[in-house]
Amino acid sequence: MDGETAQRELDAVLPDVILLDWMLPGVSGLSLAKRWRSDPRTKSVPLLMLTARSDEADRVNGLDAGADDYISKPFSTKELLARIRAVLRRRAPEQMGGVVTVGDLVLDASTYRVTLNQQPLKLGPTEFKLLHYFMQHPERVHSRAQLLDKVWGDHVFIEERTVDVHVKRLREALGPGGAMIETVRGAGYRLTAQVPAAVASRSGAAAGTGAAA
Repeated sequence: MDGETAQRELDAVLPDVILLDWMLPGVSGLSLAKRWRSDPRTKSVPLLMLTARSDEADRVNGLDAGADDYISKPFSTKELLARIRAVLRRRAPEQMGGVVTVGDLVLDASTYRVTLNQQPLKLGPTEFKLLHYFMQHPERVHSRAQLLDKVWGDHVFIEERTVDVHVKRLREALGPGGAMIETVRGAGYRLTAQVPAAVASRSGAAAGTGAAA
């Protein structure tokens, strides 16, 4: 209905994609696009701007404000859906990534494989997503609320202690590598490549040949 309503909706639930009209009552769509692109929570959400303003200067302003696509009215439903699919495809590689390595831990998102010291590990789907996120942001401390938002999505309403359960399962699945996931008291969890020497030696022994020192 208007910019303020849109902001309230976005604060409540993070959508898969945003369709934004430029000419909104109150706060304009252009202002909202700039605001959401500067907010870490919403900056990666695909955004398509729908508007009757079709001049080249307007298109440039819309794209510069952060829109992933700019659709002038009138448009067909088929074209709109096709453009949404195209924007989501462009965003998908950023979300999935490829092979990620932290120390001797390697995760391949495309083949759904995880190895530690070249030994394969078995992880459940949630533990895999959790580890993938940790490995994409090593050495950083993540609160339980942040992990719920980034791994589960803020449209899923579950308790923060659920994170603790899955972190415990992930540590168990990593075996000796579980020590790489540190609990930071009062803050959350962190993945580090600096595994204690005693743990690293046990991991190498379990791997058989192990890596050369």
